[in-house]
Amino acid sequence: MASQLNIRNVPVDLREWIQREIQRTQQKQNEFLIGTLRQAAQLSYTLPLPFEPAGRPRLSGERLPFSFIDLFAGIGGFRIALEENGGKCVFSSEWDRYSQRTYREWFHEVPRGDITKIHPTEIPDHDILAAGFPCQPFSIAGVSKKNSLGKLHGFKCTTQGTLFFNIATIAQIKRPPVLLLENVKNLKSHDQGRTWQTICDTLDELEYWVFSNVIDAARWVPQHRERVYIVCFDKRVFRAEPAFEFPEPPKKQPALDEILESDPDPKYTLTSHLWSYLQEYAERHKEKGNGFGFGLADLRGVTRTLSARYYKDGSEILIPQRRKNPRRLTPRECQRLMGFPDDPGSYPIVVSDTQAYRQFGNAVVPKVAAEVVRSILPVLRGEWERRNKGCLLKCPLPELEQAAV
Repeated sequence: MASQLNIRNVPVDLREWIQREIQRTQQKQNEFLIGTLRQAAQLSYTLPLPFEPAGRPRLSGERLPFSFIDLFAGIGGFRIALEENGGKCVFSSEWDRYSQRTYREWFHEVPRGDITKIHPTEIPDHDILAAGFPCQPFSIAGVSKKNSLGKLHGFKCTTQGTLFFNIATIAQIKRPPVLLLENVKNLKSHDQGRTWQTICDTLDELEYWVFSNVIDAARWVPQHRERVYIVCFDKRVFRAEPAFEFPEPPKKQPALDEILESDPDPKYTLTSHLWSYLQEYAERHKEKGNGFGFGLADLRGVTRTLSARYYKDGSEILIPQRRKNPRRLTPRECQRLMGFPDDPGSYPIVVSDTQAYRQFGNAVVPKVAAEVVRSILPVLRGEWERRNKGCLLKCPLPELEQAAV
């Protein structure tokens, strides 16, 4: 096979499109063409392109087929939620090798590594970009100086150096119709609200309708876990602001004792030395008027938030035991507490207890995410039907976009 490709007789409209895309993505021609070919080779499932009417998706019952990518994937909380609702994952990225190991066991693929080292053109087209991105400090120091030097503008100036910048860049280049993001509740108040304002301004600059809501998972799982969910719709696809609403929580609240193991390993029971230390520590802070201390869980209620540091001493969630010291949750109980499927055959714990605690403490609650996805799908379906069952993917040519309507 020849090591060089020489393509002749490229139609004028394709040459013009290539030039427009090179200018838009600020790539060299060879880099753009290789990225496009790689994307075509990877693309196995997506809503059909508008110039392929014979390939329009066939609905299965009430389901609308859609594709998604899973960024900062962790152990796949978003993936479970999206696949449960009919989605097909076409790309995933997670840098932590222990999380990659769990992800491989659960989904039979190894996520790509560090998203900061992956160019957006290597990512297949997709309908929903899902990301539980870490919150890093946003710095606007030196913005005026950079602007005066003509170095960076807009979101590139205010978000460069943060992981949100990578999401914004992918959204700018790939134009997914929907963004589904999750972060800690304090994202809204971080840096006196400036971080949140930067995120909202960036999404507005990228031309997305933005909806956000803080959701407590306690109605889906027996754990207080408040997280901000951000759902965005591409204004170039959804011309009018969508009638999107976040889901209402279930009326019945689950109880902690519903997810506890009947005969946990004794190794999870606290030693007398550690239990004494935790009690003394809590008493010292109580005398100072502080609320720091261990959390002895109510078995008929819900727990505190499970954190990634639970492996250290487990003090935030301790399970009372008769005539014994309290104990930590087991990794399997943490899996249940987070609402992941309780199926050791399909979802085995394949890492150490320390890594398992970290993974579950950092995860997205699939049951909550699934409800948010179920609220997104009617908006997607409505637009799909409005376009006479045409494409929802952002098309590179305006005339093709109009042809899909």
